[in-house]
Amino acid sequence: MSLPSKVKIIEVGPRDGLQNEQQTIPADIKIELVNRLTNAGFANIEAASFVSPKWVPQMATSSEVMAGITRKPGAIYSALVPNMKGFEAALAAKADEVVIFGAASEAFSQKNINCSIAESIERFRDVAEAAKQNKLRLRGSISCALGCPYQGEVSVESVADVVKRLRDLGCDEIDIADTIGVGTPNKVQAVMQRAAKEFSIERLSGHFHDTYGQALANIYASLEVGIAIFHSSVAGLGGCPYAKGATGNVATEDVIYMMQGLGIETGIDLHAVVEIGQFISKHLGRKAVSRAGNAIAAKRLA
Repeated sequence: MSLPSKVKIIEVGPRDGLQNEQQTIPADIKIELVNRLTNAGFANIEAASFVSPKWVPQMATSSEVMAGITRKPGAIYSALVPNMKGFEAALAAKADEVVIFGAASEAFSQKNINCSIAESIERFRDVAEAAKQNKLRLRGSISCALGCPYQGEVSVESVADVVKRLRDLGCDEIDIADTIGVGTPNKVQAVMQRAAKEFSIERLSGHFHDTYGQALANIYASLEVGIAIFHSSVAGLGGCPYAKGATGNVATEDVIYMMQGLGIETGIDLHAVVEIGQFISKHLGRKAVSRAGNAIAAKRLA
């Protein structure tokens, strides 16, 4: 089975990676992080989240960050939006893409936002229409697509149902997210192949967390069935809120190192990303979670 010759890597560190950090990270550090990532060659960076600062205090500086970054023509700077108020803020901040989200697990949806999956996605109808009117890209993200902290197993059909709903809202891209990192390769392939019956495989992406050490294996399994868009976080930023002390997002350095070994083009400078991972980890006062990143950095210092 031939693998894609080229992949798009969406860097989610500035948003998904930093949002759970307890220490307040100043806007100028976030701006420098995004700028460095832009210079390293990322074509799509998740840079902001326009949610209530009451719920996610770390993202309170999102407007300031979006105003301060140096944008590269053609690059996409994305922002997560939970509702129309968030959309208006993202529009004012000149986001290129807005991200809406739903869960594939009823239990997760009820517990997190007190409504069903269908109701939660229906709430995004106005956002989706506004995005289209304003010619913004619209991305839909499906959390708990491979397992749920409350109900355990999530069926492939549940994921397909949410894919259909997001497709019908007009999403340009849909993320299949393993929020708690419990997925394994066979299940991942089954989910991706089923999702591809509802939505173009070229516009499906894999968002894998490394909680159980399966993220790279799951990315490889996705490549085998034709997925060519992946999310990752520099230095492995972002803890998993459901598994104490566990890592969250797969580290960008590890993903790029694997892609290089497979001869798959990413358009991203691995050595620049390693430096960025060391820079942000130093600021946070801890070691980067990336194995490839730390190995390359150590070799340089040797």
